[in-house]
Amino acid sequence: KKMSSSSSSLVPLSSIKSKEQLVEATNTLFEAAPPLADALWAAFQKDESLRRSYDALIDAAQDAIDKMSDEDKLQVINAHPRIGERQVSKMSKLSQQEQGVAEEGKQQRDEVERVYARLAELNEAYEKRHGFMFVVFVNGRSKAEIVPVLEKRLENDTADELRTGLRAMILIARDRLKKLQPANKL
Repeated sequence: KKMSSSSSSLVPLSSIKSKEQLVEATNTLFEAAPPLADALWAAFQKDESLRRSYDALIDAAQDAIDKMSDEDKLQVINAHPRIGERQVSKMSKLSQQEQGVAEEGKQQRDEVERVYARLAELNEAYEKRHGFMFVVFVNGRSKAEIVPVLEKRLENDTADELRTGLRAMILIARDRLKKLQPANKL
């Protein structure tokens, strides 16, 4: 079940008292990935230092991902929306911002359609070849700029791609944290 984070803010970690509260916070950073949420809740309960810093929580997420079974890693990576996802309702507000959904109205309609069609084709080929979704740290690049990245990564080894996609998720989480921290003073 895909939960979308309705809020684009983070609560102070010290105020989190339940798994549900931690899941909401981690979904803001990572999208809804149950194996990751479970691992982070277990770590959160054992390690008091994780209540002090979202950076430490992201480090714990990296450690948890590294120790996961391949099946759980696939669940985590598939929690991210496809680059170029047409159904905006399937995307968190942060994913919509990162993928530049709002800016598309300023672009030529036929160019936007061409890029979406190419991304859909490439996503399908990538998922067929690798067995999971393509994840990239967009970092301000347009969808058109991501097309050649996806074309190149389509040819990579599947194990390398899984590691690359999971590393991208950590980079995305750190970027989201950086964007959210000034407003939250965390």
